[in-house]
Amino acid sequence: MKVVINRCYGGFGISPKAEALYKERTGITDPDWYYWSIDRSDPILIQVIEELGEAAEGGFSELKIVDIPDGVEWEIEEYDGMEWVAEKHRTWS
Repeated sequence: MKVVINRCYGGFGISPKAEALYKERTGITDPDWYYWSIDRSDPILIQVIEELGEAAEGGFSELKIVDIPDGVEWEIEEYDGMEWVAEKHRTWS
C-alpha cells in the first residue's frame, strides 16, 4: 500500500494545482472541504502526486510516497511536521 507523508519540517500540504486536480477527479464541490481531510493512502491522491511530482507540494512540504507491506496496521507519526509511517502497536501510560 502506498502512503503519502511529508519529509520536511512544516507539515503536510498540497499545492493549489494538486488540490484542484484532486477535487476534479473526486467530484468534490464542497467549499468547506480542506485537503488535510484526505486519507493519505487515497489512490487518487497518490496518482495526483505521482503525476505532478514536486508541483504537488505545498509551500512548507516535501511529499514522499512510501510503500507499506499489505496487512500492516500503520499510522503516520510526526515531529514538527516531519512525518514517518510507523506500525501500530499498543502503548500505556
